Amino acid sequence: MAAPSPRSPLSRPALIATDLDGTLLRGDDTVSARSLAALAAAARAGARHLVVTGRPAPRVRPLLAALGGTGLAVCAQGAQVYDAATATLLWSVRLDRELAETALGKIEAEVGQVHAAADQDGVDGLTLIEAGYRMPHPTLPAVRVERREQLWRAPISKVLLRHDRLSDDELAATARSVVGSLATVTMSGPGTVELQPCGITKATGLALAAEHLGLGRADTIAFGDMPNDIPMFQWAAHGVAMAGAHPELKAVADEVTLSNEDDGVALVLERLFAP
Repeated sequence: MAAPSPRSPLSRPALIATDLDGTLLRGDDTVSARSLAALAAAARAGARHLVVTGRPAPRVRPLLAALGGTGLAVCAQGAQVYDAATATLLWSVRLDRELAETALGKIEAEVGQVHAAADQDGVDGLTLIEAGYRMPHPTLPAVRVERREQLWRAPISKVLLRHDRLSDDELAATARSVVGSLATVTMSGPGTVELQPCGITKATGLALAAEHLGLGRADTIAFGDMPNDIPMFQWAAHGVAMAGAHPELKAVADEVTLSNEDDGVALVLERLFAP
């Protein structure tokens, strides 16, 4: 099956920004040989690759090692810019824990009980989950806590929410309607509605990382699959949605490629960086 043609022409980008889950990663959390080869060819042509993901830095570090990455990564929905070469955070914004607890209370006042998790800040931060919360990716490590207040025992970068009955779209819409300026609400994947610091998006982190590299939006192509990638698409010169992407992201994409299982990222890069 051939991928649809792009709606607008694009010359070779200097910066390639890829989401991970549902985009560069296959369902088994691996990157295909074809995708690795396409990224390597782009690197030989002088392009830089940036991972831009909702995963916090500790959950990204092993993947960067597998990718051979020693540069930067935008993590935690843009709240962190991680430098793999030094294993440090160049930039980090925390979600105020009192605001997070207040926002969670407002959401539960509307929809009843939700199940919550929290990503701690820092390169070694833990993912804490309360009873009833199921990790969307079983391969990701998490520590279960007995009481919700234990989620706030250390600084956090974001809160993750699930509901027993509401769909992700319904939960995200309700959260946005009641949270206001307490936090930014995003939806980053199946079963993954999140609260992050107000005003922070993937575009925030991507812009900072690009500036650090001496590059800008006109140099950037972005790949993604979920509504949390919309700000990144709006910032970049060209946005490529995966075949199985959420309709909200497809609506703002410049191009739709094949799925993550069918090497959609590689297909576009092979076209752009053909010898």
